[in-house]
Amino acid sequence: MKRVLAFDFGASSGRAMIAALNSGKIEMSEIHRFPNDPVEVNGVLYWDVLRLLFEVKQAIVKAQNSGGFDAISIDTWGVDFGLLDKEGHLIQNPVHYRDVRTDGIMDEAFEIIPKEELYARTGIQFLRFNTLFQLFYLKKYKPYLLEQADKMLFMPDLFACFLTGEKKTEYTIASTSQMINAETSNWDRELLDRMGIPPSILTDICEPGTINGYLRDSICEELGCKKVPVISVCGHDTASAVAAVPARDDDFIYISCGTWSLFGTEAKKPVINDAAYRFQFTNEGGYGRTVRLLKNIMGLWLIQESRRQWQRKGTNLSFGEIMEQARQVPTGKFYIDCDYSEFDKPGNMPQKIARYCEENSFPVPKTVGEVAMCIYESLAVKYKKTLDMISELTGIKYNTINLIGGGANAELLCQLTADKCGVSVIAGPIEATAIGNVAVALIALGEIKDLKEARNIIAGSFDVKVYNPRQ
Repeated sequence: MKRVLAFDFGASSGRAMIAALNSGKIEMSEIHRFPNDPVEVNGVLYWDVLRLLFEVKQAIVKAQNSGGFDAISIDTWGVDFGLLDKEGHLIQNPVHYRDVRTDGIMDEAFEIIPKEELYARTGIQFLRFNTLFQLFYLKKYKPYLLEQADKMLFMPDLFACFLTGEKKTEYTIASTSQMINAETSNWDRELLDRMGIPPSILTDICEPGTINGYLRDSICEELGCKKVPVISVCGHDTASAVAAVPARDDDFIYISCGTWSLFGTEAKKPVINDAAYRFQFTNEGGYGRTVRLLKNIMGLWLIQESRRQWQRKGTNLSFGEIMEQARQVPTGKFYIDCDYSEFDKPGNMPQKIARYCEENSFPVPKTVGEVAMCIYESLAVKYKKTLDMISELTGIKYNTINLIGGGANAELLCQLTADKCGVSVIAGPIEATAIGNVAVALIALGEIKDLKEARNIIAGSFDVKVYNPRQ
């Protein structure tokens, strides 16, 4: 029975899990959890990546002291990266995707390559923080950073490099960048040349489920552990979550629901046409070179950031308590567009929501319960619109939504989603990202045959809850 030490980095916290396949079921336990708070310095929002590496090392020690492990696997959020010099040293801390530096940068990029052409080449939804636009910003306004850079690594590959010394790029995390050609599934070097981004900073792309490298001797000596492999699983957290969808059929809908809501389906090939462009659907990579045809929706960040503001004002409520207050508010009263551009930045979210409602002549939510109900119901309305878009793109009528991730704990959101979409919602597994991470690692270790078998095992290993529409 081989044990995997899986790291799952979210936008607000990280955790380390020990997992193994035991008697036909995946067993998983958390051994270390830590905050992942960005740090603003001189007006720039950074990830505290060296502190995160310290937490990785703490987890390795705990795992070693609790029975050891046979492999390490890592998934993180997408698009962000670290720049390394020729000696493998960080040139600067990775910048957070919510930093304001890319405000307005897309319009500058579209002067070089038109929107329609860029979408036709990459099939990726336009978001100001996509890696392509972050690098284009550096080229225009901080070219000295790119001139110093030898290699660029996305976050899971950067952590793997810290542990192994190897510089590789995993496919699913690369696919979030808007720098992969949808037809070739490889770097679009012509696009990068036109944007002035040096292709030399990129590494070769490796498949999820391959070995990135082995722990450095210095790491093993420092932490007292074996020289185990670090496996490149689905490095993008959504790709890991989708790998864990306990679907029995090939055609299924999922919402990977956490800080973001990633609403989509698994396709065999990219869907790039006028409708996909109009709807702004993205075609990201999945395990086995599948395509995650999905739309990025703002997600529970709206609740998380609202809770932070309430805490600043002395109202310290759990997410469960916030949801209970929302239950007391009637539906159909409050509404926002969850993807309004001002909502994606940190700050006083209840105030931003109030301002949006005032500017659009909508009723203004004032209490904690009203703000929370406004967010939950608006998300469910957005899900309904997105479901209709997917059906139009694929020609398939879906009767079920698999809602995975932390949002499966939000019972009110799950029920509202079933009500608005008019379909059953299967909520769970909650730890989908970590489970998918582990499943791919166990496939790589020979413990599980393939993804189909992994999904069957996941379906029998973790609880789900079904919500049926009430009208």
